[in-house]
Amino acid sequence: MEYSIASYFLYFIIISVCGWFMEITLQLVQKHKFADRGFLIGPYCPIYGMGALLITIVLTDLKEHPFALFCVAIVICAVLEYSTSYVMEKLFHARWWDYSNEKYNINGRICLETIIPFGLLGLLLIYIVNPFIFNGLANVPQTMLNIVAITLAVFFAIDFAISFKVILNVSSTTKKFDEENPKDNTEELSEKVREFLRGTSFLNKRLVDAFPKLTTIIRENKEKIIRKTEEVREDITEKANDLSKKAEKVKSNVKKGIDKTSRTVKVNLKIAKRKATRNIKRKEKN
Repeated sequence: MEYSIASYFLYFIIISVCGWFMEITLQLVQKHKFADRGFLIGPYCPIYGMGALLITIVLTDLKEHPFALFCVAIVICAVLEYSTSYVMEKLFHARWWDYSNEKYNINGRICLETIIPFGLLGLLLIYIVNPFIFNGLANVPQTMLNIVAITLAVFFAIDFAISFKVILNVSSTTKKFDEENPKDNTEELSEKVREFLRGTSFLNKRLVDAFPKLTTIIRENKEKIIRKTEEVREDITEKANDLSKKAEKVKSNVKKGIDKTSRTVKVNLKIAKRKATRNIKRKEKN
C-alpha cells in the first residue's frame, strides 16, 4: 500500500522517538542512570527512524518470507550503522559508539551482538508495529497529517542545525585546551574539557553527559591523525631517499655502460684502422 510523504515522515519521527526511549532504557538497566543518548536535542534517535524506513520500503514485499526478511533486515541495519559511524567520525573526528571490545565486530562500528536484535526488530516492525502505526495515520485527515509533518520537519531541521553547531563547539573547545595545555595528561585534559563544557550551556552539558567519552575520543583521534601524518611523511621521505639512491645507481650504471661502449668503439676503430693500413700496404706491394 502506498502512503504519502507526510505519513512516511511521521512514521520516521515515531520510530526515532521509540529508539530514543529504548536507548535511555538500556542506559537505566545497564548503568542505573539516566543519559540522553540522542545526537539531537529532541527525544529521538534518527538512526532508528532511518533504519525502520529502509526496512519498511525495501522489505514489505518479503512479508511472506520471514527468514529472508530477518536476514535482509540485519544486512540493512548493519550497513546503516556502519556507514553512519564512519560518516560521523569523518565529520566530527570522534566515534559515537565503539564495539571494539565486543566479539565478532567489524572495525568497532558494528558487532554481531547488536545486529541480530535488529533482525528481530525488523520482523516486529513488518508484522506488528507498521500495521498499527500506518493504520492509525490512515485515520487522520491528510491535511492534518501535512500540517503536523511540516511543523515537525521545521523543528527537526532547527534541532539538527543547533546540534551540529554544539558538536563543532565541543571539537573546537577540545582543540583550544590542547593548545593551551600541550603537556597535560590526556584523561586529565579531557576531564577539564568536559567540566568547561558543562558550565558553558545546557546543550553542551547534555551532549557531554550523553557521550562522556566524546572529548577523550576526539583528542585520541586527533593524536592518531597526527601520528598517521608523521608516519606517512616518514614513509614518503624514506621512499624518496630510496628513489634517489636508485636513480644514482641507474645513473652510475648508465655512465659505466657509456664508458665501456666508448672504450669498445675506440678499440674496434683502432683494429679497423690497422687492418685498413695493412690492406693498403699489400695492394701497394702487389
